[in-house]
Amino acid sequence: MNTNKLPLRKIMKTIPAVLALMLSLGTAFAATPPLKVSDNHRFLITDKGEPFFYLGDTTWELFHRLNREDAVKLIENRASKKFTVLQSVAIAELEGHTDPNAYGDLPFIDLDVTKPAVKEGPQNDYWDHVDFVVNEANKRGVYIGFLPTWGRFWHDASNDRKPLFTVATAEIYGEWLGKRYAKAGLIWILGGDRTVDTEEQKEIIRAMARGLRKGDGGTHLMTFHPPGGNGSSTWFQDDTWLDFNMRQNGHTAEFTGRYDNTRKDYDRTPIKPVLDGEPIYEDHPVSFDAKKFGHSIASDVRRPLYWDLFAGAFGHTYGNHAVWQMWSPGKNPINNPLMPWAEAINQPGAGQMQYGRALMESRPFLTRIPDDSIIVTDRVPTSVPGAGRYHFAATRDTEGTYAMVYAPVGRSFKVRMEVVKGPSVKAWWFNPRDGSAKLIDTFSNAGEREFTPPDKGEMVDWILVLDEASRKYPSPGTRP
Repeated sequence: MNTNKLPLRKIMKTIPAVLALMLSLGTAFAATPPLKVSDNHRFLITDKGEPFFYLGDTTWELFHRLNREDAVKLIENRASKKFTVLQSVAIAELEGHTDPNAYGDLPFIDLDVTKPAVKEGPQNDYWDHVDFVVNEANKRGVYIGFLPTWGRFWHDASNDRKPLFTVATAEIYGEWLGKRYAKAGLIWILGGDRTVDTEEQKEIIRAMARGLRKGDGGTHLMTFHPPGGNGSSTWFQDDTWLDFNMRQNGHTAEFTGRYDNTRKDYDRTPIKPVLDGEPIYEDHPVSFDAKKFGHSIASDVRRPLYWDLFAGAFGHTYGNHAVWQMWSPGKNPINNPLMPWAEAINQPGAGQMQYGRALMESRPFLTRIPDDSIIVTDRVPTSVPGAGRYHFAATRDTEGTYAMVYAPVGRSFKVRMEVVKGPSVKAWWFNPRDGSAKLIDTFSNAGEREFTPPDKGEMVDWILVLDEASRKYPSPGTRP
């Protein structure tokens, strides 16, 4: 349009149309590499084929409870700790449909999910705020694990109200959401901590998936967040929209009965990547029973990190009990958070997650497989490979160029050296508390060899790393 030749009156008439067009185009989100499933269906990679380590945080109430300044504070903190995904909910659990966000805005008109409350102009409605948060994360290389809604709004019914979503409205809302965030760096996470109890509920989830696919043109990966002790595979293993399986192994500290299920999902067919999207949170009442078990600490969240990764997970999710609910004085606390969220973001377990990512990225990534047979079973198997929170776990790559053993306690154990190929093996201790590594020695590759962690007899975790010496891999935790 050449406005130099138009009268001022005609120019003024074109402005509303131009503004309407700009509004329809939505936010120009910061560029992040598109993600896809690897060729072996075990990992996520970028469109350039580079491995993507999913290091998530359960920031469920990020859109709902934080203002823009605090949202940026949290995002910058997580980016500095090498997190790559923030799992956040558009219609949040804590009355996100009726309790306004930090700016007094609600997501829908009259609780009608087919009528998002959108106003003209920037930063003046609920969805403008969501846009802002998503964009600020993307600017820092962080993806949003975007839940369209918490599960209560498609699952729960009360005496005076039906769930907000039906099959028809879920697809309409999904398509609108998909279009709005088609260019954003995100992963769709359906579900939201609920079982699928009826065929209608299953079809609501499938309808929302169809709507999202229609809206974003299939540009984003998609999964399902289940309730505690469950996985998306329980209901949707054969659905093609489910790109990878997500588990919620939940808020217990023991391996058996929860974290061992990650391997079970890894072994399912059709093969799909698997991730623990909600293990025990830091500072959480253990097993929801603080009077009996107390509150979890950093070591409680480290153990599931390595249990899951060594069982074949392509990444991991961390959580903190105060951070998920963005609790601060004046907010209604859920299950007694120990400190405000702004203090909790610096709890030690959060900072230690990055060392697991660094360790995995310091060795061949896309060929890693679980293999507990590396560990020689002791005369007393409950000692090694152990049980409960003292369970040992092992992983290696398919070519046998490296192997790793996670020792949750300072107990001596033996390994089968021949799992690593080549005449000699270089051994290291990796410290999951600070990310440092110490060379043990280079050994001839034969038979079984016993290793004793540096803190013998203590409840302190270590990781044994065995490398084919000729490969000359860098110190564990150091990127090549």
